[in-house]
Amino acid sequence: MAASGRLGTFRLPPLPTIRELIKLFRLRALKQLSQNFLLDLRLTDKIVRQAGNLRHAHVYEVGPGPGGITRSILNAGVAELLVVEKDIRFIPGLQMLSDAAPGKLRIVHGDVLTFKVENAFPESLRRQWEDDPPDVHIIGNLPFSVSTPLIIKWLENMSRRDGPFTFGRTQMTLTFQKEVAERLTASTGSKQRSRLSVMAQYLCHVQQVLTIPGRAFVPKPEVDVGVVHFTPLTQPQIEQPFKLVEKVVLNAFQFRRKYCHRGLSMLFPKAQRLESTGKLLELADVDPTLRPSKLSVSHFKSLCDVYRKMCDEDPHLFAYNFRDELRQLATKTLKGKNTKERATHLQDASSTQVQQRV
Repeated sequence: MAASGRLGTFRLPPLPTIRELIKLFRLRALKQLSQNFLLDLRLTDKIVRQAGNLRHAHVYEVGPGPGGITRSILNAGVAELLVVEKDIRFIPGLQMLSDAAPGKLRIVHGDVLTFKVENAFPESLRRQWEDDPPDVHIIGNLPFSVSTPLIIKWLENMSRRDGPFTFGRTQMTLTFQKEVAERLTASTGSKQRSRLSVMAQYLCHVQQVLTIPGRAFVPKPEVDVGVVHFTPLTQPQIEQPFKLVEKVVLNAFQFRRKYCHRGLSMLFPKAQRLESTGKLLELADVDPTLRPSKLSVSHFKSLCDVYRKMCDEDPHLFAYNFRDELRQLATKTLKGKNTKERATHLQDASSTQVQQRV
């Protein structure tokens, strides 16, 4: 069955529906892999349209499953579609699609978290970062279990301009749990403002372009699904290494209901915490009584710039992790306690022996 909508000139020949395909190959969604199938090709067409004009583009689809979105992408007139699927049960159904679209669909049985997409498309597709985005797109109905680590991985790739972003400012159109989609797009001061908001928005223009009700999926998830479109910025709003930005943002949001100075203070060892936190906030010109959700990307730029200078002055500072210090303190306390208990035990034993001799 061809996908609905006018997406391109190419059309797949008549095929079993996704529902028929699931029955044919006895497929079922695995809960442990957070799998949910989207069977309505009108909805998959809508998702694909949000990616923009895909005619003659090269597309990398992650987690195609039974191939609903795959069909809509092929019908959009792409030059080539590369799909990476971890679950081998879906490969025969995808192969059926490949046979129906000769030369259009390439199937890889692999893990999107480790797959090297930078080697998958022709070198001729590469563009300068400042140019318009290349004819390379990432599209996917992500399993909920991998969506957050995967987008963080791709954001780090984006900051380094490697991986999928070797080709330039590759655009992404991805599904997330609605709550995660709202976090990615949340504005300063919003209740949904989080680490994900800042990490995505300092590197990208991020827009939630579609909401799909949970009832459209099989099995029905407990939440609705948001479709988010990412376009990398020509110039990141924070020009510091990704890991440094991530550390500052992560610490700021770990006590999200408290003033921002509480979380930011954990960037520093206990012995210098008060003084260094005051210096950081003063030089960054950030009000210590702002809640983390009230911190804009501009605030985080100032904080990261100042923290970078402090790390340059103290080469050991960036490696500091307050959890390591807490563990060391707990171990030291436990050793001290055990030593005291052993001493008390030996003293009691000695007193007992003296009493027995008497």
